[in-house]
Amino acid sequence: MKALILSGGKGTRLRPLTYTGAKQLVPVANKPILWYGIESIVAAGITDIGIIISPETGEEIAEKTGNGERFGAKITYIVQDHPLGLAHAVKVAQPFLGDSPFIMYLGDNLIQDSLNSFLDEFKSKHLDGLILLRSVPNPTAFGVAKVDEQGRVLQLVEKPKVPPSNLALVGVYFFSPTIHDAIASIKPSARGELEITDAIQELIDTQKTVEALKLEGWWLDTGKKDDLLEANRIILDNKLDIVVEAEVDEKSQISGRVHIEKSSKIINSTIRGPVIIGQNCHIENCFIGPYTSIGDNATLIDADLEHSVILEGAKIVEIHQRIVDSLIGRRAKLEMAPQRPKALRFMVGDDSHIELV
Repeated sequence: MKALILSGGKGTRLRPLTYTGAKQLVPVANKPILWYGIESIVAAGITDIGIIISPETGEEIAEKTGNGERFGAKITYIVQDHPLGLAHAVKVAQPFLGDSPFIMYLGDNLIQDSLNSFLDEFKSKHLDGLILLRSVPNPTAFGVAKVDEQGRVLQLVEKPKVPPSNLALVGVYFFSPTIHDAIASIKPSARGELEITDAIQELIDTQKTVEALKLEGWWLDTGKKDDLLEANRIILDNKLDIVVEAEVDEKSQISGRVHIEKSSKIINSTIRGPVIIGQNCHIENCFIGPYTSIGDNATLIDADLEHSVILEGAKIVEIHQRIVDSLIGRRAKLEMAPQRPKALRFMVGDDSHIELV
């Protein structure tokens, strides 16, 4: 059994952050989104992993993620020159996949459920395809499935105007090698891409066995700012270890579930968890409220924020109004001029400098 993680694409919904970096490396609770998927796959016992990368961001992903040793896996990087669809990515990866069954995992998705039970179902029934589904309020925005009472998939439609159900395809799929013949049989869609939904429909139409299971836990597609902030909130709620390795002065107060890494300094500040703060950060005269992640080497002085994600090397100085629901990019700098606005909300890309006047 192998795994294929899709980590290409342009990340247009997270711009301006993704003008200068891969969307799959944007951190949730100070860990790249991509790594959660790798860890989940390895936990299911699959250690031979191919990662689809684009020419624009592939080098960054490979450099950051490495050869897989840190995860107990072997990672092979596969370049998809153009984003021509999920099924096209499988086609590009066919030399790596060979005749092995595999799990396909979209690198910007997070799911709560363990993959083990789904993998067991796929193997025990010798299925050609197993898809995961989740009920959603807006099925027109997703690939949608129609299933019978036994869980067999009857129909798949990509972003339908009239959905056959409210069951959206989650970005995790299990396939036998028969998927390669199905992909070879389909044509590009109206948007010029080889759709994985069309390939799965081809499996169904040729009497292959395709079943579906519903997720029990949460599922998050982190392609937009608010989705990423929600993912950060959920991960901090469910997976945060309480560790304080920083230097904390006697005027500071730390309460709740807080993780602060070594070489950071907390001076005359209140930290109210759940909060994670990386290495070598300087936090002075601040209130850091719940559901906040602060990356390595960040500096916050005279700042007040909550429910936000602050990336590595960012600097926030003398912003006395509370910052909420914000995503601040790497090395971005926010500082206050003498006249102060009443409210602030930001999505700031890497290397930005904002002065409020």
